[in-house]
Amino acid sequence: MCGIVGYVGVSSNPVEVVIEGLKQLEYRGYDSAGFAVLRNSKVELYKEVGRISNLEEKIKGIDFSDIEGIAIGHTRWATHGGITVPNTHPHISNNGKIVLVHNGVIENYADLKELLLRKGYTFYSQTDTEVIANLIEEHMKEGNSLEDAVILSVQELSGTFGVVLFYADEPDKIIAIRKGSPIVIGIGDNENIVASDINAIVKHTKNVVYLDDGEIAIVKVDGIKTISFSGKNIKKDVFVIDWEVEEMDKKGYPHYMLKEIFEQPTAIENCIRGRLLEDEGYVKLGGISKLEGIIHKVKKFTFIGCGTAYHAGMIGKYLMENIGWMPAEVDFASEFRYRNPIVSQRDVVVAISQSGETMDTLEALREAKRKGAITMGIINVVGSTIARETGMGIYIHAGVEIGVASTKAFTNMLVALVMLSVMVGRKKKLGIFEGREIVSSLKELPELVEYTLQKTNKVTQELAKKFSNYRNFIYLGRGYNYPVALEGALKLKEISYIHAEGYSAGEMKHGPIALIDENMPVVVIATKHSVYDKVVSNIQEVKARHGKVIAIVNENDTTVSKIADYTIEVPYVIEPLSPIINVIPLQLFAYYVASTKGLDVDKPRNLAKSVTVE
Repeated sequence: MCGIVGYVGVSSNPVEVVIEGLKQLEYRGYDSAGFAVLRNSKVELYKEVGRISNLEEKIKGIDFSDIEGIAIGHTRWATHGGITVPNTHPHISNNGKIVLVHNGVIENYADLKELLLRKGYTFYSQTDTEVIANLIEEHMKEGNSLEDAVILSVQELSGTFGVVLFYADEPDKIIAIRKGSPIVIGIGDNENIVASDINAIVKHTKNVVYLDDGEIAIVKVDGIKTISFSGKNIKKDVFVIDWEVEEMDKKGYPHYMLKEIFEQPTAIENCIRGRLLEDEGYVKLGGISKLEGIIHKVKKFTFIGCGTAYHAGMIGKYLMENIGWMPAEVDFASEFRYRNPIVSQRDVVVAISQSGETMDTLEALREAKRKGAITMGIINVVGSTIARETGMGIYIHAGVEIGVASTKAFTNMLVALVMLSVMVGRKKKLGIFEGREIVSSLKELPELVEYTLQKTNKVTQELAKKFSNYRNFIYLGRGYNYPVALEGALKLKEISYIHAEGYSAGEMKHGPIALIDENMPVVVIATKHSVYDKVVSNIQEVKARHGKVIAIVNENDTTVSKIADYTIEVPYVIEPLSPIINVIPLQLFAYYVASTKGLDVDKPRNLAKSVTVE
């Protein structure tokens, strides 16, 4: 579930490319790192536990100027075996010639390992990965070529895997394999780069090829050949990445997360650009033009996602029902396909994912397709697997997001969901005047978000200092802002390791109120919308039990400010857009709490940016 980088070429130093690429993938989560090179036709392995800086220290002073133009590297997030140097990738076959790195899980590795042990193979790690290298060696012993041995081996493997390997006796090529775990190939000038994520590639080239499940790529300096697991040739399209290298720079911010929080006005501007038809109260979404033409036949929308994307889907349900005049459901992608969901050819299933590679969401999407549903994606990464498999969708254009805790991708998902709901609603019962109000408010949103950032930045810093030592928080919201409470609590959990729970404010008296005392801070979203009076009552219930209240309120609020202990003021915006404004101080508060505690905000423990295993 972590980072893979491979290089073959003559234009760059292979070790520098691999190490630099691995650094760009550190945000995915890792516990060790390593790489393999070829010198004088012999494989050399360099591994170390911990961060890539530990690996760099280990190789300091080693001359790599005479190595051959090939290298593969990996950052590991352990699934099989402890965090040790022997378990660190790359792994090598018994004959010392086949070396590989692997993301995913080989489910039948124990049976394969037993088979290979009986054939005299020795294993030096506790991983499932080492089995793959020795299995390929065994098939080559039978007289098969490298490519044929790879084909035979993948047909015996069960589970998910993204594998990159090279063979010492054929130093002109890297072989990449995909089944469930992402692999992307950057097409450069006299060099090609294989990786699990485009972040490792974008500095060298913007032209990429994505492998689909069941595909193998033979990557050489002068080009690539793609074949299926059965050996059939496959023609692949080349995608052009629309990210700039400069987006991966912190630009003076202490962490990527803070930079990305402050990039939200620009990100939203990029999401709405060219899509708003203000006079018509409508939106132009070219990526779902097919859906626009058949919307009168659709009977239901179902939103699926994981984590932050699921929270966006919850808000999408409110938007689709209130603006789109369409029945809507939302489900965890990880649960959707296991509950025998009832969907039909007249249902639209919307897969929401920043990376477009989230395994649970991808498999849920495939289940929806098997049942005949119409599918679409709300995705950030162009050309990603979900984007390709849905065939239509809305790119959110948030730009590269490196911080593990999603911020700007979340708000852009919400913007995309508002636009989708307007499109559907205007085809149903949403009038032109209501449409104009929403579209006009979307147009003003980047400026309002910028204003909110400037207004709430300092106060959230001060509150973070006051509350960073508390161990529990409750977040409350109602209506559109109930999912925002969930998202605010998730952000605090993710990066500060403080226990936080989000609840519908109306549900507090049905259980969580038992937790309220002077040691329980309660963050309440209390902006002036349809259930404002109800939320005020909920705050009074908390105060009656000596809870400390931090309230998100609109400017010039004179009611909540009298009863809450602390308030954070945000500008008023129409209710469907209020989650976008209200989540901003919650993002900042979580960031400053974690920063105050001295934690590694961009790389929270045990988490990965793109979760590509179930």
